[in-house]
Amino acid sequence: MDTPWLDRQQLAAWVRLVGVLELLPGALDTQLRRDADLTHFEYYVLAMLSEAPDRTLRMTGLARQTNATLPRLSHVVQRLEKRGLVERVPCPEDRRATNARLTDDGWDKVVATAPSHVGAVRELVVDALTPEQVEQLATIADAILERLDPDEAMAETYRRYDV
Repeated sequence: MDTPWLDRQQLAAWVRLVGVLELLPGALDTQLRRDADLTHFEYYVLAMLSEAPDRTLRMTGLARQTNATLPRLSHVVQRLEKRGLVERVPCPEDRRATNARLTDDGWDKVVATAPSHVGAVRELVVDALTPEQVEQLATIADAILERLDPDEAMAETYRRYDV
């Protein structure tokens, strides 16, 4: 099979995307560790719970929303439990399932952390773009997500703010 190699323009775009994918997570992690003593993934878990009804989700649903394996999520939730930010409780609808619930301290942590995190997101991404480019970024991300998530397993997470 003949591989259609990337042309110069495609290669330039690809390498830049790789740069963003490599540098942005570290920059967000650095900000959250410095300002809130949280990793980006820990904050993401807390944020997903903060937006859920009763600040509670089944562990399987939370894993789906954060694109985490259950073992990884369980490990992170355990760390957050030790800090009093999350608690695991039996699911009332299905005794075999476990729910993760954001505690009052967890809610306070999200509320206290959100402003500086949004500031970092603005500084690193949003404010670097024009309003037109923000729209283009959403369109480009949608095109890529159609390939990465053809079954739309995470669509609820990345489409929740659509107009």
